[in-house]
Amino acid sequence: MNYTIKTEGLHCGHCDAAVESALLSVAGVTDADADHEVNVVTVECDDTVTEQQLTDAVEGAGDSFKVIEIKAA
Repeated sequence: MNYTIKTEGLHCGHCDAAVESALLSVAGVTDADADHEVNVVTVECDDTVTEQQLTDAVEGAGDSFKVIEIKAA
């Protein structure tokens, strides 16, 4: 599965790295790429990963990070 996550609160490369690291720690996530310039994260994962797990990982990576929308790509 591939997801595109629209976010809020990513301001720099450090923010990107924090979100990517949090997502990669979710079992089943194989790739994550965050872009603070457009506040979008792309994720590759297997079918066992839920949208709630992705939301929890992004929002848990920093106090100001919010998930606005998740779309299967």
